[in-house]
Amino acid sequence: MATLELDGVSKSFKTGDVLSDVSLTTGDGETVVIFGPSGTGKTVLLRLIAGIEEPDKGDIRLDGKSLVGMASDARGVGMAFQNFALYPHMPAYDNISSPLAARGMSKERLDEKVHSIAKLLKIDHVLTHMPKALSNGQKQRTALARALVAGPQVLLLDDPLRNVDAKLRYEMRLELPRLLSEFKSTTLYVTQDYKEAMALGNRIAVLAAGGLAQIATPEDIYLRPANVEIAKLFGEPTINLLSTTIETNSKGPTVRLADLKIPLDAHYERFQGRKVRIGIRPEDIAITREAREDALKIEVVAVTPLNERVVTLFKLADGTECFASAPDIQSSTTTRRHGAAYATIKTDGILAFDHNQGQRIEATAE
Repeated sequence: MATLELDGVSKSFKTGDVLSDVSLTTGDGETVVIFGPSGTGKTVLLRLIAGIEEPDKGDIRLDGKSLVGMASDARGVGMAFQNFALYPHMPAYDNISSPLAARGMSKERLDEKVHSIAKLLKIDHVLTHMPKALSNGQKQRTALARALVAGPQVLLLDDPLRNVDAKLRYEMRLELPRLLSEFKSTTLYVTQDYKEAMALGNRIAVLAAGGLAQIATPEDIYLRPANVEIAKLFGEPTINLLSTTIETNSKGPTVRLADLKIPLDAHYERFQGRKVRIGIRPEDIAITREAREDALKIEVVAVTPLNERVVTLFKLADGTECFASAPDIQSSTTTRRHGAAYATIKTDGILAFDHNQGQRIEATAE
Protein backbone atom coordinates (compact mmCIF):
# COMPACT_ATOMS: atom_id res chain seq x y z
CA MET A 1 0.00 0.00 0.00
CA ALA A 2 1.07 3.59 -0.54
CA THR A 3 0.17 7.21 0.12
CA LEU A 4 -0.09 9.47 -2.91
CA GLU A 5 0.17 13.25 -2.54
CA LEU A 6 -0.63 15.92 -5.11
CA ASP A 7 0.66 19.29 -3.95
CA GLY A 8 -0.42 22.37 -5.91
CA VAL A 9 -0.29 20.58 -9.26
CA SER A 10 -0.94 22.76 -12.32
CA LYS A 11 -0.86 21.97 -16.04
CA SER A 12 -1.60 24.03 -19.14
CA PHE A 13 -1.44 23.46 -22.87
CA LYS A 14 -1.68 25.84 -25.82
CA THR A 15 -5.45 25.86 -25.43
CA GLY A 16 -5.15 27.18 -21.86
CA ASP A 17 -5.05 25.98 -18.25
CA VAL A 18 -6.30 22.42 -17.72
CA LEU A 19 -5.45 21.93 -14.03
CA SER A 20 -4.79 24.65 -11.49
CA ASP A 21 -3.37 24.19 -7.97
CA VAL A 22 -4.74 20.67 -7.45
CA SER A 23 -3.93 19.20 -4.03
CA LEU A 24 -5.03 15.78 -2.80
CA THR A 25 -3.71 13.17 -0.36
CA THR A 26 -4.87 9.56 -0.45
CA GLY A 27 -4.82 7.03 2.35
CA ASP A 28 -3.01 3.68 2.13
CA GLY A 29 -5.04 1.38 -0.10
CA GLU A 30 -7.79 3.98 -0.52
CA THR A 31 -9.88 4.25 -3.69
CA VAL A 32 -10.47 7.88 -4.62
CA VAL A 33 -12.80 8.55 -7.54
CA ILE A 34 -11.91 11.55 -9.71
CA PHE A 35 -15.31 12.70 -10.91
CA GLY A 36 -16.41 15.49 -13.21
CA PRO A 37 -17.90 16.35 -16.60
CA SER A 38 -15.94 15.89 -19.82
CA GLY A 39 -13.10 18.35 -20.30
CA THR A 40 -12.35 19.05 -16.63
CA GLY A 41 -8.85 17.50 -16.72
CA LYS A 42 -9.47 14.07 -15.17
CA THR A 43 -7.38 12.10 -17.68
CA VAL A 44 -4.64 14.74 -17.69
CA LEU A 45 -4.36 14.32 -13.91
CA LEU A 46 -3.78 10.58 -14.28
CA ARG A 47 -1.23 11.14 -17.05
CA LEU A 48 0.71 13.47 -14.77
CA ILE A 49 0.83 10.85 -12.01
CA ALA A 50 1.84 8.13 -14.49
CA GLY A 51 4.64 10.27 -15.95
CA ILE A 52 3.17 10.53 -19.44
CA GLU A 53 3.04 14.29 -18.86
CA GLU A 54 4.94 16.46 -16.37
CA PRO A 55 3.30 19.22 -14.28
CA ASP A 56 4.11 22.89 -14.91
CA LYS A 57 3.94 23.55 -11.17
CA GLY A 58 3.57 21.56 -7.97
CA ASP A 59 4.77 18.16 -6.83
CA ILE A 60 3.54 14.56 -6.97
CA ARG A 61 4.82 12.34 -4.16
CA LEU A 62 4.52 8.63 -3.46
CA ASP A 63 5.23 7.77 0.18
CA GLY A 64 6.96 11.13 0.49
CA LYS A 65 9.21 10.66 -2.56
CA SER A 66 8.75 13.02 -5.51
CA LEU A 67 7.80 11.38 -8.82
CA VAL A 68 8.34 14.51 -10.91
CA GLY A 69 10.98 13.87 -13.55
CA MET A 70 11.07 10.13 -12.80
CA ALA A 71 10.65 7.69 -15.69
CA SER A 72 7.16 6.16 -15.99
CA ASP A 73 8.35 2.58 -15.53
CA ALA A 74 10.17 3.48 -12.31
CA ARG A 75 7.19 5.05 -10.53
CA GLY A 76 5.41 1.94 -9.27
CA VAL A 77 2.25 3.07 -11.04
CA GLY A 78 -0.10 0.94 -13.15
CA MET A 79 -2.67 2.45 -15.53
CA ALA A 80 -5.65 1.10 -17.46
CA PHE A 81 -6.90 3.37 -20.23
CA GLN A 82 -10.46 4.12 -21.31
CA ASN A 83 -9.82 2.79 -24.84
CA PHE A 84 -8.08 -0.37 -23.46
CA ALA A 85 -4.83 0.45 -25.40
CA LEU A 86 -3.96 -3.22 -25.98
CA TYR A 87 -1.13 -4.21 -28.32
CA PRO A 88 -3.07 -5.39 -31.41
CA HIS A 89 -0.34 -7.82 -32.57
CA MET A 90 -0.12 -9.62 -29.21
CA PRO A 91 -2.50 -12.23 -27.72
CA ALA A 92 -4.09 -11.46 -24.38
CA TYR A 93 -1.40 -13.45 -22.54
CA ASP A 94 1.42 -11.31 -23.96
CA ASN A 95 -0.51 -8.09 -23.34
CA ILE A 96 -0.91 -8.99 -19.68
CA SER A 97 2.65 -10.21 -19.26
CA SER A 98 4.33 -7.27 -21.02
CA PRO A 99 5.16 -5.29 -17.82
CA LEU A 100 6.67 -8.41 -16.24
CA ALA A 101 8.63 -9.33 -19.38
CA ALA A 102 10.07 -5.80 -19.47
CA ARG A 103 11.44 -6.42 -15.95
CA GLY A 104 13.12 -9.65 -17.03
CA MET A 105 10.98 -11.90 -14.82
CA SER A 106 11.57 -15.63 -15.24
CA LYS A 107 9.22 -17.50 -17.57
CA GLU A 108 7.93 -19.74 -14.77
CA ARG A 109 7.14 -16.86 -12.38
CA LEU A 110 5.65 -14.76 -15.20
CA ASP A 111 3.40 -17.61 -16.30
CA GLU A 112 2.22 -18.18 -12.74
CA LYS A 113 1.29 -14.52 -12.21
CA VAL A 114 -0.47 -14.14 -15.59
CA HIS A 115 -2.62 -17.23 -15.11
CA SER A 116 -3.41 -16.27 -11.52
CA ILE A 117 -4.73 -12.83 -12.38
CA ALA A 118 -6.47 -14.04 -15.55
CA LYS A 119 -8.36 -16.61 -13.47
CA LEU A 120 -9.28 -13.94 -10.93
CA LEU A 121 -10.68 -11.73 -13.71
CA LYS A 122 -12.33 -14.69 -15.50
CA ILE A 123 -10.38 -14.34 -18.75
CA ASP A 124 -8.10 -17.38 -18.42
CA HIS A 125 -10.00 -19.04 -21.30
CA VAL A 126 -9.09 -16.27 -23.80
CA LEU A 127 -5.37 -15.83 -23.09
CA THR A 128 -4.46 -17.11 -26.57
CA HIS A 129 -6.90 -14.77 -28.33
CA MET A 130 -5.80 -11.66 -30.20
CA PRO A 131 -7.45 -8.36 -29.11
CA LYS A 132 -9.65 -8.21 -32.21
CA ALA A 133 -11.19 -11.55 -31.17
CA LEU A 134 -12.06 -10.32 -27.67
CA SER A 135 -15.35 -8.77 -26.61
CA ASN A 136 -15.23 -5.28 -25.10
CA GLY A 137 -15.67 -6.81 -21.66
CA GLN A 138 -12.75 -9.19 -22.23
CA LYS A 139 -10.61 -6.31 -23.55
CA GLN A 140 -11.43 -4.28 -20.45
CA ARG A 141 -10.47 -7.14 -18.15
CA THR A 142 -7.27 -7.79 -20.12
CA ALA A 143 -6.27 -4.13 -19.75
CA LEU A 144 -7.08 -4.25 -16.05
CA ALA A 145 -5.06 -7.46 -15.64
CA ARG A 146 -2.07 -5.83 -17.33
CA ALA A 147 -2.31 -2.85 -14.97
CA LEU A 148 -2.58 -5.10 -11.88
CA VAL A 149 -0.19 -7.96 -12.68
CA ALA A 150 2.98 -6.13 -11.66
CA GLY A 151 1.50 -5.26 -8.24
CA PRO A 152 1.67 -1.46 -8.58
CA GLN A 153 1.64 0.70 -5.47
CA VAL A 154 -0.73 3.09 -7.23
CA LEU A 155 -3.36 2.02 -9.74
CA LEU A 156 -4.82 4.57 -12.18
CA LEU A 157 -8.08 3.63 -13.90
CA ASP A 158 -9.24 5.99 -16.64
CA ASP A 159 -12.99 5.41 -17.00
CA PRO A 160 -12.38 1.69 -17.68
CA LEU A 161 -16.07 0.73 -17.82
CA ARG A 162 -17.18 3.40 -20.26
CA ASN A 163 -16.90 1.20 -23.36
CA VAL A 164 -18.50 -1.94 -22.00
CA ASP A 165 -22.15 -2.99 -22.03
CA ALA A 166 -24.55 -2.10 -19.22
CA LYS A 167 -24.66 -5.62 -17.75
CA LEU A 168 -20.88 -5.90 -17.42
CA ARG A 169 -20.66 -2.34 -16.11
CA TYR A 170 -23.09 -3.24 -13.33
CA GLU A 171 -21.23 -6.48 -12.54
CA MET A 172 -17.86 -4.73 -12.42
CA ARG A 173 -19.20 -2.04 -10.07
CA LEU A 174 -19.84 -4.88 -7.63
CA GLU A 175 -16.63 -6.79 -8.40
CA LEU A 176 -14.04 -4.00 -8.58
CA PRO A 177 -14.09 -3.04 -4.88
CA ARG A 178 -13.29 -6.67 -3.99
CA LEU A 179 -10.47 -6.85 -6.57
CA LEU A 180 -8.95 -3.55 -5.47
CA SER A 181 -9.15 -4.66 -1.84
CA GLU A 182 -7.31 -7.91 -2.66
CA PHE A 183 -4.48 -6.12 -4.49
CA LYS A 184 -4.21 -3.41 -1.81
CA SER A 185 -3.22 -0.79 -4.38
CA THR A 186 -4.00 2.85 -3.75
CA THR A 187 -6.39 3.63 -6.60
CA LEU A 188 -7.45 6.74 -8.48
CA TYR A 189 -10.53 5.96 -10.58
CA VAL A 190 -11.79 8.41 -13.21
CA THR A 191 -15.45 8.42 -14.24
CA GLN A 192 -18.24 10.70 -15.49
CA ASP A 193 -20.93 8.40 -14.08
CA TYR A 194 -22.11 9.58 -10.66
CA LYS A 195 -23.54 6.14 -9.78
CA GLU A 196 -20.16 4.56 -10.50
CA ALA A 197 -18.44 7.22 -8.40
CA MET A 198 -20.72 6.59 -5.43
CA ALA A 199 -20.44 2.81 -5.73
CA LEU A 200 -16.64 2.58 -6.01
CA GLY A 201 -15.09 5.45 -4.09
CA ASN A 202 -14.05 5.60 -0.45
CA ARG A 203 -13.97 9.30 -1.27
CA ILE A 204 -14.94 11.34 -4.32
CA ALA A 205 -12.85 14.25 -5.61
CA VAL A 206 -14.99 16.48 -7.84
CA LEU A 207 -13.04 18.27 -10.58
CA ALA A 208 -14.56 21.47 -11.95
CA ALA A 209 -12.96 24.26 -13.98
CA GLY A 210 -9.51 22.72 -13.54
CA GLY A 211 -9.63 22.55 -9.74
CA LEU A 212 -10.98 20.32 -6.98
CA ALA A 213 -14.36 21.69 -5.94
CA GLN A 214 -14.99 19.15 -3.17
CA ILE A 215 -13.35 16.04 -1.69
CA ALA A 216 -15.62 13.98 0.54
CA THR A 217 -17.29 10.61 1.11
CA PRO A 218 -20.08 9.65 -1.34
CA GLU A 219 -22.65 10.29 1.41
CA ASP A 220 -21.32 13.79 2.11
CA ILE A 221 -21.13 14.66 -1.59
CA TYR A 222 -24.80 13.74 -2.04
CA LEU A 223 -26.24 15.09 1.21
CA ARG A 224 -23.91 18.07 1.67
CA PRO A 225 -22.69 19.22 -1.78
CA ALA A 226 -20.36 22.21 -1.65
CA ASN A 227 -22.28 24.14 -4.30
CA VAL A 228 -25.17 24.11 -6.75
CA GLU A 229 -23.11 22.65 -9.61
CA ILE A 230 -22.05 19.62 -7.57
CA ALA A 231 -25.63 19.14 -6.33
CA LYS A 232 -26.81 19.00 -9.97
CA LEU A 233 -24.18 16.40 -10.94
CA PHE A 234 -25.38 13.82 -8.40
CA GLY A 235 -28.87 12.37 -8.62
CA GLU A 236 -31.38 11.36 -11.27
CA PRO A 237 -33.62 13.13 -11.92
CA THR A 238 -31.61 16.22 -11.00
CA ILE A 239 -32.17 18.19 -7.81
CA ASN A 240 -35.01 20.76 -7.82
CA LEU A 241 -33.68 24.33 -7.40
CA LEU A 242 -36.08 27.14 -6.53
CA SER A 243 -35.31 30.83 -5.90
CA THR A 244 -36.76 32.26 -2.69
CA THR A 245 -35.91 34.26 0.44
CA ILE A 246 -35.39 33.03 4.00
CA GLU A 247 -38.02 34.54 6.32
CA THR A 248 -38.80 34.05 9.99
CA ASN A 249 -42.00 33.91 12.00
CA SER A 250 -42.96 32.84 15.52
CA LYS A 251 -42.22 29.22 14.62
CA GLY A 252 -38.77 29.89 13.16
CA PRO A 253 -37.21 30.28 9.70
CA THR A 254 -39.22 29.49 6.58
CA VAL A 255 -39.09 29.86 2.81
CA ARG A 256 -42.08 30.49 0.57
CA LEU A 257 -42.56 28.06 -2.31
CA ALA A 258 -45.50 29.15 -4.47
CA ASP A 259 -48.52 29.24 -2.10
CA LEU A 260 -46.95 27.62 0.97
CA LYS A 261 -44.38 28.48 3.63
CA ILE A 262 -41.95 25.62 4.24
CA PRO A 263 -40.21 25.39 7.65
CA LEU A 264 -36.42 25.22 7.80
CA ASP A 265 -33.94 24.11 10.44
CA ALA A 266 -33.75 26.63 13.30
CA HIS A 267 -30.10 27.44 12.51
CA TYR A 268 -31.18 29.09 9.24
CA GLU A 269 -32.70 31.91 11.30
CA ARG A 270 -29.42 33.86 11.19
CA PHE A 271 -29.85 34.13 7.40
CA GLN A 272 -33.19 36.00 7.63
CA GLY A 273 -33.78 38.13 4.53
CA ARG A 274 -31.13 36.35 2.48
CA LYS A 275 -32.05 35.41 -1.07
CA VAL A 276 -31.26 31.75 -1.70
CA ARG A 277 -31.79 28.83 -4.04
CA ILE A 278 -33.50 26.00 -2.22
CA GLY A 279 -32.49 22.49 -3.27
CA ILE A 280 -34.96 19.63 -2.86
CA ARG A 281 -34.12 16.11 -3.99
CA PRO A 282 -36.94 14.47 -6.01
CA GLU A 283 -37.05 11.52 -3.59
CA ASP A 284 -37.89 13.97 -0.77
CA ILE A 285 -41.18 14.93 -2.46
CA ALA A 286 -44.30 12.78 -2.12
CA ILE A 287 -47.34 13.20 -4.40
CA THR A 288 -50.85 12.74 -2.98
CA ARG A 289 -54.42 13.43 -4.11
CA GLU A 290 -55.47 14.40 -0.60
CA ALA A 291 -55.54 18.07 0.43
CA ARG A 292 -53.31 18.84 3.41
CA GLU A 293 -52.34 22.07 5.15
CA ASP A 294 -48.65 21.28 4.80
CA ALA A 295 -48.87 20.32 1.12
CA LEU A 296 -48.24 22.35 -2.01
CA LYS A 297 -51.00 22.55 -4.60
CA ILE A 298 -49.59 21.18 -7.83
CA GLU A 299 -50.55 20.05 -11.30
CA VAL A 300 -49.12 16.72 -12.45
CA VAL A 301 -47.85 17.16 -16.00
CA ALA A 302 -46.19 13.82 -16.76
CA VAL A 303 -45.56 10.50 -15.02
CA THR A 304 -42.69 8.31 -16.24
CA PRO A 305 -42.14 4.77 -14.89
CA LEU A 306 -38.38 4.02 -14.80
CA ASN A 307 -38.08 0.37 -13.87
CA GLU A 308 -38.18 0.31 -10.05
CA ARG A 309 -38.97 4.05 -9.74
CA VAL A 310 -41.60 6.44 -11.02
CA VAL A 311 -40.63 10.03 -11.86
CA THR A 312 -43.32 12.70 -11.80
CA LEU A 313 -43.03 16.11 -13.47
CA PHE A 314 -45.34 18.66 -11.89
CA LYS A 315 -45.98 22.39 -11.73
CA LEU A 316 -46.38 24.56 -8.65
CA ALA A 317 -49.11 27.17 -8.47
CA ASP A 318 -46.69 29.81 -9.81
CA GLY A 319 -45.78 27.67 -12.84
CA THR A 320 -42.41 26.41 -11.55
CA GLU A 321 -41.65 22.88 -12.77
CA CYS A 322 -40.26 20.23 -10.38
CA PHE A 323 -39.55 16.52 -10.25
CA ALA A 324 -40.63 13.93 -7.69
CA SER A 325 -39.30 10.38 -7.54
CA ALA A 326 -40.70 7.40 -5.64
CA PRO A 327 -40.28 3.62 -5.59
CA ASP A 328 -42.71 2.05 -8.06
CA ILE A 329 -44.30 -0.06 -5.31
CA GLN A 330 -45.33 3.16 -3.53
CA SER A 331 -46.78 4.75 -6.65
CA SER A 332 -50.42 3.81 -7.07
CA THR A 333 -52.50 4.36 -10.20
CA THR A 334 -54.16 7.24 -8.32
CA THR A 335 -50.93 9.21 -7.95
CA ARG A 336 -50.04 8.53 -11.58
CA ARG A 337 -53.03 10.51 -12.89
CA HIS A 338 -52.39 13.88 -14.51
CA GLY A 339 -54.05 17.02 -13.19
CA ALA A 340 -54.54 18.59 -9.75
CA ALA A 341 -52.70 17.03 -6.81
CA TYR A 342 -50.64 17.91 -3.72
CA ALA A 343 -46.97 17.56 -2.84
CA THR A 344 -45.43 17.18 0.61
CA ILE A 345 -41.74 17.83 1.23
CA LYS A 346 -39.36 16.09 3.61
CA THR A 347 -37.96 19.29 5.08
CA ASP A 348 -34.89 17.86 6.84
CA GLY A 349 -33.37 17.12 3.43
CA ILE A 350 -33.69 20.70 2.14
CA LEU A 351 -30.47 22.37 1.03
CA ALA A 352 -29.90 26.12 0.75
CA PHE A 353 -27.42 27.76 -1.62
CA ASP A 354 -26.32 31.37 -1.94
CA HIS A 355 -28.41 32.79 -4.77
CA ASN A 356 -25.53 34.52 -6.57
CA GLN A 357 -22.39 32.51 -5.76
CA GLY A 358 -24.04 29.08 -5.55
CA GLN A 359 -22.16 27.94 -2.42
CA ARG A 360 -24.11 25.83 0.05
CA ILE A 361 -25.21 27.66 3.20
CA GLU A 362 -24.47 25.67 6.35
CA ALA A 363 -27.48 25.11 8.58
CA THR A 364 -25.33 24.89 11.70
CA ALA A 365 -24.73 27.12 14.67
CA GLU A 366 -21.78 29.51 14.45
